[in-house]
Amino acid sequence: MSNSQIPFLPFTKPTIDEATIAAVGEVLRSGWITTGPKNAQLEKTLSDYFGGRPVRCFANGTATMEIALRIAGIGPGDEVITSPISWVSTSNVILTVGAKPVFVDIDPVTRNIDLNLIEQAITPATKAIMPVYLAGLPVDMGYLYRIADKYHLRVIEDAAQALGSSWQGNRIGAASPLRSDLVSFSFQANKNITSIEGGCLVMNTEEEAILASKYRLQGVTRTGLDGMEVDVLGGKHNLTDVNAVIGLHQFAKIVEVTAIRHELAKHYFASFAKTSLVALGLQLPVADFANSNWHMFQVVLPIESLENKGSNRADIMQKMKDQQIGCGLHYPIITQFTLYRELGYDPASTPHAKRVGKAILTLPLFAQMTNADVERVVVSLENALLSALK
Repeated sequence: MSNSQIPFLPFTKPTIDEATIAAVGEVLRSGWITTGPKNAQLEKTLSDYFGGRPVRCFANGTATMEIALRIAGIGPGDEVITSPISWVSTSNVILTVGAKPVFVDIDPVTRNIDLNLIEQAITPATKAIMPVYLAGLPVDMGYLYRIADKYHLRVIEDAAQALGSSWQGNRIGAASPLRSDLVSFSFQANKNITSIEGGCLVMNTEEEAILASKYRLQGVTRTGLDGMEVDVLGGKHNLTDVNAVIGLHQFAKIVEVTAIRHELAKHYFASFAKTSLVALGLQLPVADFANSNWHMFQVVLPIESLENKGSNRADIMQKMKDQQIGCGLHYPIITQFTLYRELGYDPASTPHAKRVGKAILTLPLFAQMTNADVERVVVSLENALLSALK
């Protein structure tokens, strides 16, 4: 790879080529700019990718999860088990449908929900499990579905970051030979494949897909030229053809983009091996190049050592910014937010998630980066940590 040409290196940056820009122009000139033929084409392309499973696209990956919960019949009085380390939408949608999020601690190595702790969190009110595939790394899919089948639970997979990820050679979202239920993906601007805003829901049956279409647009079913019926309460969650055509052009490069991200991630590990950072207590992600799509490269800072020196993650982020490196935060623990504290949640109940939530740091990783950029990030992080730990 060539030397970096990016003065300030952000933690992520989408790649939008001229062909995509031209395709957007064609949609705008067509006169059909809301949900139409490009949306249908994207749904068909995704369905083929997922082995023929029904797919519906939505305005964002939050709507996909909310509608998955509604399809699964989750509502007031029900409990849904999930991870406390995620974008807050994961649990917000559970509240939105009137159910109760039940947070299970994470595995400190994978940073995903600890499947070994799920069974003890199940009660008669538990109706579903919503695992989160942080940074594109899935959980053990066989173990997950053995638990779900044992207790007759629905699974809504928050695979927002996992398009292009797999488990034991099988795509996340594909039902065979994997066991799979409802799977939600996001195409938001910082995802590997983007439609700027958007997402899709992969389902089991055409009946579920029809219901999803109703929930997507005010509960409406159309027949003939003038027939219209509403039999469920829907919302306004449709994806425009402008977004869909961007998604189509992006998705055409999913194999290429995933391969680039794998190579950059491998170079991160090689570069870290030449530093003292791990000896200083920095925790690297799991080096999984069989299953993860490497949506993000995240490290966990030696937060106790930093705090003993009167420092913290924000100080490290500022030191990185001073070196023209942008970092991200994905994610603080959900139960520290005022909304959740007022509902009675306590971060101390999930100690691994509490620690990771204040120590995790997302480093730059996107397809336009070079090996030189990766080396620049690692050197900058080493400088920042050594400075903070003096």
